Amino acid sequence: MKWPPFLAVGLIASSAFADPPVLTLREALAYARDHQPSLIAARAQVEVARAQAEIPQAAKAIRVGAAMELLGGTNNNTTASYATLGFLDVARIGGTPANAPVSWTPEASTIAGISIHKELYDFGRLDLLGDAFEAQARAAGETAQASALDIDLLVEESFYAVLGARAVLAASEAAVTRSTTHRDFAKARVTAQLMPPIELTRAEADLARYEVDRVRAGGALAAARATLAAAVGSTAPVIDAGADDLVLGDPAREALHDVELRSPELCAARAQLDAQQLFTRSIRAEMRPDLGMSAELTGRAGGADVATNAGPAGNGWLPDVPNWDALLVFTVPLYDRVVTARAETSARLETVRAAELEQVTEQLRSVAERSFVELDVGRAAVPALERAVEAAQANHAQAEARFNGGLGTAVELSDAEDLLTQAEIQLAVGKFQLSRARALLARVLAESKK
Repeated sequence: MKWPPFLAVGLIASSAFADPPVLTLREALAYARDHQPSLIAARAQVEVARAQAEIPQAAKAIRVGAAMELLGGTNNNTTASYATLGFLDVARIGGTPANAPVSWTPEASTIAGISIHKELYDFGRLDLLGDAFEAQARAAGETAQASALDIDLLVEESFYAVLGARAVLAASEAAVTRSTTHRDFAKARVTAQLMPPIELTRAEADLARYEVDRVRAGGALAAARATLAAAVGSTAPVIDAGADDLVLGDPAREALHDVELRSPELCAARAQLDAQQLFTRSIRAEMRPDLGMSAELTGRAGGADVATNAGPAGNGWLPDVPNWDALLVFTVPLYDRVVTARAETSARLETVRAAELEQVTEQLRSVAERSFVELDVGRAAVPALERAVEAAQANHAQAEARFNGGLGTAVELSDAEDLLTQAEIQLAVGKFQLSRARALLARVLAESKK
């Protein structure tokens, strides 16, 4: 017997799992949306992308920090003042007069303070970066939607595989039942010397073959149930398929005209291209001017004497001299080859993203057209397969009557039995392929099943 491709042939006894949970197709889809680990991860990725999109706006908020410092070294100085332009933008105030004698003896110096920073105007750089992250968040959302549709398709295919495996098992069990009857009849006729012994040995061989096929069909059903359990993300080892309660309408080919607007893969690819273009612009915007401010409140002390005055209490170990300062900083980048190289790299990535978008578009068109063809073929094949089963049943009935009447041989009956069993299995395969083609088309058209 030639087995259908969607059935895994194994030696797993179907009785290994007693009374597995039974889910209808709608229940299986709903369970998968809530429990499939891949969907949970995809939704988490969306939240990460949305959080990342908030970073550029957060850079415009006030930043507050504190710092303490202990420094040891010489304190020879002039009256010049400057700021460190670090997080704590402290203005440098001379600790000794310019005409103080040079000393190579180190003195302790401490400082502690609190600083406030604020971006005043960045000339659009952060807004461009924020827009790029927003586009990436849209792409993550569309990718998560595509993952949900992929899981729907996986669940549907697994569900229909269980139904198909069950139909094949039923055909195998029916073949065993019929073959057992034929064997018993042949045994009685041979015992009564109304048939030659070869008729019994042929019937025994046929029965043994169908019993092996039944064992394999039972194993295939168990494997299909295990696959369905994995598809929905269940902790149960196997799940059985209940009623197919998902009703999908007949799509028209005109729906292909809108598929490019509704496909989450295409929307994600477009968003990735938009994001890359915005990243290129935001990198180039790093060469724009920047205006910011900071303010500090500090306490400091140095161990060196100031002019003729004695050193402060604590000899520089206690920052008890207060100061405050405020800075308004305007910077204008003039040349930065690293920024230019990053922008050029990002621009080349735009070409990659555009090509990826075109590739996804072509693949979508191809899969959509093929899905319609498979659906048409499946719809045309099932009625023919049903007629083949009816004809095989009639042929089997005639062969059985001839055999029972002593006019036919075991070989003729075996051929009729094979024809009937294969016709029933091919009908199960045809129904599976039709259901899978409709599910695939629903995936391509991004049809909602909620």
